[in-house]
Amino acid sequence: MIVCSSVDALDLSALIRAGDAVVCSQGLAEPVTLTRALVSQRKAIGPISLFIGPTYSDTFNTAHGDSIAFRSYCGTAGNAPLQAARVLDIVPAHYSDLPRLFERGIFPADVVLLTLSEPDEHGRFNLGLVNDYVVDAARRARVVIAEISDRMPRVYGAELPADIRPHVVVRTSRDPMSLPRKELDDASEQDRVIAQSVASLIPDGATLELGIGTLPDLVLQALHGHRDIGIHSGVLGDGVADLMERGVINNARKPNFRGISVAGMLMGSRRLYDFAHGNSSVFLAAPGETHDIGVLRAIPHFIAINGAIEIDLTGQVNAETVNGKYVGAVGGQVDFVRGANGSPGGRSIMLLPATARNGAVSRIVPCLPGSVVTTPRSDVDIVVTEWGIAELRGKSLSERAVALAAIAHPDFREPLERLACETGPIHVTRAGTSIQRCLHDIEVREHP
Repeated sequence: MIVCSSVDALDLSALIRAGDAVVCSQGLAEPVTLTRALVSQRKAIGPISLFIGPTYSDTFNTAHGDSIAFRSYCGTAGNAPLQAARVLDIVPAHYSDLPRLFERGIFPADVVLLTLSEPDEHGRFNLGLVNDYVVDAARRARVVIAEISDRMPRVYGAELPADIRPHVVVRTSRDPMSLPRKELDDASEQDRVIAQSVASLIPDGATLELGIGTLPDLVLQALHGHRDIGIHSGVLGDGVADLMERGVINNARKPNFRGISVAGMLMGSRRLYDFAHGNSSVFLAAPGETHDIGVLRAIPHFIAINGAIEIDLTGQVNAETVNGKYVGAVGGQVDFVRGANGSPGGRSIMLLPATARNGAVSRIVPCLPGSVVTTPRSDVDIVVTEWGIAELRGKSLSERAVALAAIAHPDFREPLERLACETGPIHVTRAGTSIQRCLHDIEVREHP
């Protein structure tokens, strides 16, 4: 192992070859010291491809497309401008499948860039904020380069496997990136209503999967009166730490990992990292544990809570694109939805505000524009907006259309109901139809 006392002494062109496929740790675990060196030395290295997850740093920008071909499974966070500029190529994939894609060499990995904690008393490094596909990529890589920070937490489950040893390390005292938490006092009334509706569907003793952001945090806030809540999720944020400290989340009824909150990555503030550091009640597991449908089905009362960009009258969910721009991901949504549907007493909840663009556009639409369907209608269970709850599982196309129109914003509800009644739920979803066109057609018929 070569140790560089400073990143200034690191010549990446001696380690990375033109044409290499490079993979770096995702999200807040991005090895920023190394990725900044990569973009500054990119001309000397030559053209490469770089696989990234969601990015939260200012490291990458569209100008770097001159030498770096970006690839990712998502268009979220800092990836959106890269994708809009067409320097980021999206690979639609279930999150559960990403490790296998690297393991089998379908996704190449010549060089891997990692962030690691300082080794523990046994000499083992720790991935700190994430346990994910980068492990499988590192097993196939020619070169593994690590930024080792003494500010990175050591979290149970995220120990770097013993068969992976970094070839080159750069030591820093860089704080890992964090996500500033939004003040829930500023949350909108519509978000509060959605969160309360979701909380009403969660029984005591349930195990939850949910993301980060205002709506998930409001859902957690609404659970303060619940008991014995568990967590088995893709991400763990500050809101989970809050409820763990209050004793609301104690994982007391889980068949496995009893007493332990399980997630794939930490996404939050320094307060979360300090909470998770050396805390035996927090465990970062690999995607084969966090997202495997068989594992999820074995958890009683597993409740999956996911967001949607829009949903059509038959229940098809789009969680990927807005106006032709890729801003989301397939990610783990389908993994969690199908796991929850198979869980004894489990439910899958899809939540979304009824409108977008300050009420100008309905997010419940006659059909999804284009051909992007993230979660098929056959998998969708419950849909929640601020106007109510629609239970779709087991319902016919006609029944679904009625249930979904009933929880649309009142400004769009009557046209949606009338459209479903006049044309039928199958024909209303023909390709190319949009809510704006449908509303216009109805208005023309009424006022020729």
